[in-house]
Amino acid sequence: MIRCGIRLDGVNLQYSASAFNERSLKALFTGLLGANARPVLHDVHALKNICVEIVPGERVGLLGHNGAGKSTFLKMVAGLYPISSGFRYVDGTVRSLFDLSLGFEPDATGRENILYRGLLLGLTPSFMRSVEEQIVAFADVGEFIDYPIKTYSAGMQVRLAFAISTIVGGDILLLDEVIGAGDATFMQRAKTRILELIDNSEILLLASHDLGALRQICERALVLDQGEVKFDGPVDVAVEEYKKLTGASL
Repeated sequence: MIRCGIRLDGVNLQYSASAFNERSLKALFTGLLGANARPVLHDVHALKNICVEIVPGERVGLLGHNGAGKSTFLKMVAGLYPISSGFRYVDGTVRSLFDLSLGFEPDATGRENILYRGLLLGLTPSFMRSVEEQIVAFADVGEFIDYPIKTYSAGMQVRLAFAISTIVGGDILLLDEVIGAGDATFMQRAKTRILELIDNSEILLLASHDLGALRQICERALVLDQGEVKFDGPVDVAVEEYKKLTGASL
């Protein structure tokens, strides 16, 4: 077995339609009366027969229009979405940067949330205490660090979440789009930190619509469409395949 890596063999991921059905009494009575009849919902086949292997040293981009399955692919690799069938093998410490707003307790202070978020990332309380001041300095939220998160602006929340989530890297780094986290100064620091995480990771999976960034960072790319891998190969060829698929101007 390789030291770290990703192997997906015939992976399918489906959402049951029952998860989308309304369960309220109002919806029940409305249905019985036949008023405002809702369309029948079918199961969603989000990922279809995915067969991919990624080995240490690879930087792999994910291309596809909105809804093509890029974010679902990343969350499946991270283990957040259980697969319906097939084989999923992920060996190595996974660090992901998406859904940064998740995991905050709005009534707790910023400092308290540093600990909470760290525990969600699998880090120890002693480690989080040792890096707390680094996180506070990077987030640059000033005295608000001792105020409840519910008093923060959206930008402050993202900056704090980013500072916590990137305090340590991992063998496998999963990135979903560019993070809008504040003013130009902070964005430059954020970009620098992301590049450091990429340099220190064994494997990178990057989902983005920024074709220039993908070409600069990745050597290989997957083109996704309706949950299927339509192309897997060199990033320059993948960009052209993506443009053909979406009808974008070459």
